[in-house]
Amino acid sequence: MPKLRIATGLAGLIFVCGTLMANAQDTDKSHTKSRSITGCLQNGDNSKEYKLIVKDGGRWDLKSDSVDMSEHVGHTVKVTGVVSNATAHNMKEDIKQGVGKDSETGDLTVTNLKMVSTSCPK
Repeated sequence: MPKLRIATGLAGLIFVCGTLMANAQDTDKSHTKSRSITGCLQNGDNSKEYKLIVKDGGRWDLKSDSVDMSEHVGHTVKVTGVVSNATAHNMKEDIKQGVGKDSETGDLTVTNLKMVSTSCPK
């Protein structure tokens, strides 16, 4: 009988922890795989890569097979895409927040681009 109580208690604890973690992940938009980010588009290290500099200092490496970003270099743009290796990215961002760094960085595969302005803020 004591083993049954321990097993039941352990199962209940696992259920509660799982529910709490799922709810925390649902409310934290910075941990989603798909992201929309606004910033200044710049050339990257090669002709198929670009960088997005965000107002808070964050830097994103961008790539895309479906969106031509070349005509928007030097513009403020809003890009939507999928975070590369989202699990590792989210762990890195959690660590940065723990040490007081708020700017987010990462790799994004762009699926949509909308020009916000023909220039970037100085």
